[in-house]
Amino acid sequence: MRTTTATVTIRIPTPLRGFTNNQEIVEVQGATVGEALQQLVAQFPRLKPHLFNEEGRLRSFVNIYLGDEDVRYLQREATPLQPGAELSIVPSVAGGHF
Repeated sequence: MRTTTATVTIRIPTPLRGFTNNQEIVEVQGATVGEALQQLVAQFPRLKPHLFNEEGRLRSFVNIYLGDEDVRYLQREATPLQPGAELSIVPSVAGGHF
């Protein structure tokens, strides 16, 4: 089976734009969500600890959407991408105790 590397856009949320030179949208190459995210952190290494833990897994409070679909309900980081796909990084918002 041949995988095709696609050019995809990744929407960067406001709190993380300081790590992407204030870019709201970054274009990367990748056949899967995981490959696209690896390309993103290769371009912007300071972003990596905000997306991935020490084991290299996506942090639990970081949600990745392909269009309107949460990739956790698809194939997670193995979710295939088509050219022109749009990924969005959506940090979870959690409440806490005062």
